[in-house]
Amino acid sequence: MKSGLWDKGMRDSKETGSMVYIAGISVVATLGGLLFGYDTAVISGAIGPLAVRFGLSPAATGWAAASALVGCIFGVTLAGEMADRLGRKRALLLAAVLFFVSAVGTALPRNFTEFIVFRMIGGIGVGIASMTSPMYIAEVSPARIRGRMVSLNQLAIVFGMFIVYFVNYFIALQGDQAWNEAVGWRWMFGSEALPALALLVLMTLVPETPRFLMKQGNRHAAQHILERIGGRECARSEIAEIERTLEMESGSWGELFRPGIRRIVIAGIVLAVFQQVTGINVFLYFAPEIFKKLGTGTDTALLQTIVVGFVNMLFTLVAIYTVDKTGRKPLMLIGFAGMGLSLSAMGFLAYIQKVEAWMLVFVLGYIACFALSVGPVTWVILSEIFPTKIRGRAMSVATFCLWSANYVVSQTYPMMAENKRLDAAFHGGFPFWIYGAFCVASILFVLWAIPETKGKSLEEIERMWIVGGVRP
Repeated sequence: MKSGLWDKGMRDSKETGSMVYIAGISVVATLGGLLFGYDTAVISGAIGPLAVRFGLSPAATGWAAASALVGCIFGVTLAGEMADRLGRKRALLLAAVLFFVSAVGTALPRNFTEFIVFRMIGGIGVGIASMTSPMYIAEVSPARIRGRMVSLNQLAIVFGMFIVYFVNYFIALQGDQAWNEAVGWRWMFGSEALPALALLVLMTLVPETPRFLMKQGNRHAAQHILERIGGRECARSEIAEIERTLEMESGSWGELFRPGIRRIVIAGIVLAVFQQVTGINVFLYFAPEIFKKLGTGTDTALLQTIVVGFVNMLFTLVAIYTVDKTGRKPLMLIGFAGMGLSLSAMGFLAYIQKVEAWMLVFVLGYIACFALSVGPVTWVILSEIFPTKIRGRAMSVATFCLWSANYVVSQTYPMMAENKRLDAAFHGGFPFWIYGAFCVASILFVLWAIPETKGKSLEEIERMWIVGGVRP
């Protein structure tokens, strides 16, 4: 089987494999993660002008931000079945098409309804990419470097957010407030068309994953790709392991509800929900509006959002470096504690009407704590704690619940922030205190229900849950 550009451009040895080949196809797949971050964060700079352009109420403003998440939820429900039937590569190609259509459609809507429809289309692309990009990378990466390669997808998500903050800021500088309300926000959404086209073109040049090819009975093609990845001996061993795993797998969703398995699935779902209800996407989606509400101008608010994106990316790198050294559980506890303290401080400053520079300090502290722990480490834990036979289906359920929680938070934040009674009583501090309370609940949950998985094989983790239960 030909694997496009990489077959033509590289002459690696079939005895040793090629790191260049692995890195090349993995980086292409991380474009799905980059678009995941770009699509979800582009709304941050455009939401204010968009709300003015269409005269949106607080509830409608929340719907403008959260509508994409409805698409994400739908996309996640399709992603597992689609990747198994069409292949990981074709699923990512479809996601690229959806991203492109959404970019053009949200840039040129004639009314708010059209905007919502195209925003949902992009959300479906995000839902597909959020599961399929890391799946693709995991299935083409050798075991010895799989963790690092999959972590690149999380870095790509954060990098996509960082890029779009710059893009939004640059576009906003091209005109005054009236121009941004009439035209600027359209360019912000339309800018996504370029990375979407890049994913669409480059995905045609990379191979399908060996695992999917084996499921389709194409053993020869799978072995050819595995030889390019890890060498001839590694390919033989991997082919045998894939064959054994495929024989063990079952298509039954009922396995998720078996005694012993059920509590693992519930733990994963609760952890995924806590990642969202502690408020992270309020700051990623609404950061400029939060800063403007605290007294800064549009340009300054967008510039402060760039700082938020930089801190997010920087501390994600710290997480990638420390997660296998410090451990999952300590990082999660440190992260939730730091987020809770930062949120409490933000709520207090808002309540006493002393926002100014200190508010930015605590926002950045909150983002740093999330990025070095709760953001990436949640995905690491979810990829480890589920038994092999149910990992795909359990990940699908947990991711569905994660996006659902994201939707609820994004929909309700503007309603809380603009509620006159709450504002009179708490002066804008109420949402921050609510998210801080969830941080406290998250700490208790991690202490009680999540075991440490650092340094353990997937088989050891599976036995820890199933054989006699686990005592975190």
